[in-house]
Amino acid sequence: MEDDVAEPEARSIEDENFDRVFPPKIRKLSALHWTPVRVAAEAAQLLVTAPGTRVLDVGCGPAKFCLVAASLTEGSFTGVEQREDLVAAARSAARRLQLDDVEIIHGNVLELDFNPYDAFYIYNPFEENMAKKHRIDATVPLSPLLFKRYNNHVAAQLGAMPLGTRVVTDAGYADGIPAFYDC
Repeated sequence: MEDDVAEPEARSIEDENFDRVFPPKIRKLSALHWTPVRVAAEAAQLLVTAPGTRVLDVGCGPAKFCLVAASLTEGSFTGVEQREDLVAAARSAARRLQLDDVEIIHGNVLELDFNPYDAFYIYNPFEENMAKKHRIDATVPLSPLLFKRYNNHVAAQLGAMPLGTRVVTDAGYADGIPAFYDC
């Protein structure tokens, strides 16, 4: 079961073009690990219900979702990522694209309070802990125990959010989404 992860679809021309904002090493990982442009665009429309909506991308990688979403909406996007090289790539891409409503936090989701945010984007951020053949690199600890801890933390944080909080998830088990959220 731990290696039962779908292989990525071929990248679209739209993704090929957008991903040029990232270094080649990060581009190579895009089809499997980063949000496709069309998914990011649709998710952004679902999450940003008013100008200034504050959206948190949990485990943002190089922040592809945040970058696409900020370019298409009037929301404010924050990504949290524990890999320093991905944080640097995300910040560099935001500068290159001149996106002021994107902030990237270098940190672990376990240390993050969800209260300042209005909506959440969760693109399978913890799966890497379960699928050995799809690891990004060896710079952060990975284990099934961490998968559980991260999902439990996200569930607790989302469970404390007010009624009407929006969450979009894609390509994951949605283990971290409390059952009382409407689909």
